[in-house]
Amino acid sequence: MSATEKIQRYLFASGLDALADHTPVIEKAIHDFIAQLGTPMDVSNDALYRYQVPLISEDGSCSLIDEMDPTPYDLSRILGGENEENTRKLKLLNIMVTRATMVTGADWVGIYQRRINPVGNEVLVKVAYRGRPSRAEFPLNAEFAKGSTNSAVGLSGQAKLIDDVAAYTAEGGGFYVCDDAVQSEICVPILDVASGKVIGIIDGEASPKAFFDADRQSTIVAMALVVMALLP
Repeated sequence: MSATEKIQRYLFASGLDALADHTPVIEKAIHDFIAQLGTPMDVSNDALYRYQVPLISEDGSCSLIDEMDPTPYDLSRILGGENEENTRKLKLLNIMVTRATMVTGADWVGIYQRRINPVGNEVLVKVAYRGRPSRAEFPLNAEFAKGSTNSAVGLSGQAKLIDDVAAYTAEGGGFYVCDDAVQSEICVPILDVASGKVIGIIDGEASPKAFFDADRQSTIVAMALVVMALLP
């Protein structure tokens, strides 16, 4: 299957067929991401595996933006420990979110992987991000998906673009608040090529309305297509 065919298959599978005429832009962005993966990243294991998270409201419906949990989230527990392979892949994923943030100018970009957490629940776990601290795990169930774009995309495999969060929520749309300044969001699935199964998501957020135009969407799509081979 050619690169063009892979891109177009992904676009139609994820409901992003409106970007079909941007296939050359996506292909160029894929090459750019791959070129960036050779960039050395001097970062400690502690920074790769542990990050700050906000406290969660009692009902679990939102993050308490300005109240940090005193205990950082530890990725090693859900990834099966700190080892050479996990560390290598986490470094590559951090290169990806750094580059995506730089190219798009988004306020927040994060990569989530579909995993079973230590208590046996299926979740989307944040494996790399750039931006404000945010929730580490999003439950993958229909009830939570009513109020979370991430969980909804993780369950359905259908991308979601929100150009005006305030208008979207006023009309009854579910949106999980990690930063109340956010007015634009794009969330796309990471799909296993062979099975079509959702193995993760990429989420991008920005303060301006209608921020994620076709070119920025194309960058996030390219990221999803590269990241599918890099998840730990």
